[in-house]
Amino acid sequence: MEKKDIEFWRAVSYRIITEVGEAITPLVGKEKSGETVKMGADGTPTKMIDVVAEEKVIEILKNTGRSMTLISEEIGEYKIGDGTSEVVFVVDPLDGTINALKKIPFYGISIAIADSSSKSLNSLTLQDIEIGFVKNLATGDIYEAIKGEGASLNGKTAVPSSREDITGSLIGAYVRGAMTQMNEICKTVRRIRLLGSVATELCYVADGTYDAFLDIRGNLRVVDIAAAKLIVEEAGGTVTNEQGKSLDNKLGVTERTSIIAACNLNVHADIINITEVL
Repeated sequence: MEKKDIEFWRAVSYRIITEVGEAITPLVGKEKSGETVKMGADGTPTKMIDVVAEEKVIEILKNTGRSMTLISEEIGEYKIGDGTSEVVFVVDPLDGTINALKKIPFYGISIAIADSSSKSLNSLTLQDIEIGFVKNLATGDIYEAIKGEGASLNGKTAVPSSREDITGSLIGAYVRGAMTQMNEICKTVRRIRLLGSVATELCYVADGTYDAFLDIRGNLRVVDIAAAKLIVEEAGGTVTNEQGKSLDNKLGVTERTSIIAACNLNVHADIINITEVL
């Protein structure tokens, strides 16, 4: 993607982030916001607050006058504009819906962008993501990465933890459905957290808040991690599936995966060694 295009889509993304935040803020903690209005394209119930967030994303993208494809949890794959899509936006308009409904200050928006001008949509994977943003809408913290240019938190370089082994570490993890492996992990690490917004928790690996994050259930939505994966990697962290292989899942609302993200190769290897032998 050329620099002028990166800057254009970056500006669009910041507008989305700002206006989605403004749109959902009055809805946070309100009972009506949690009403189920339909089933999303990803197969999960869509709440009213989710629809408000996604509709704002669509409105802004339409107003660019450019051609693109949006992949989002509620609407699925949605073509905007005429002609061949220049880019693909992979968006989770509200990651951590339950937190927002319960006024737990850990929910956000995730935006990932891939250049689709020279590749078909069906051939694009997580490896093609070139720009990523994750914002915790409750705190205002914003993570950003451009492929090959590093990652930042609130405009300052994001740096992962320097921990060299998993012993004594603080990790984030989803444990349900993988209890055998997670029991051993829990015995080894010092602390474990589950906060309810995968995109933001992954970014905690990028800035050193977490030493690692893992979800090895095999049911993690690609939409949730598309931006954060790039952010962790650009910060210098390591991201793979539970087998230690690069994530190359196709960009699609129904795509699922597992993930192990760590501050460095040593901690990542420790986690792989524990989960592989069980």
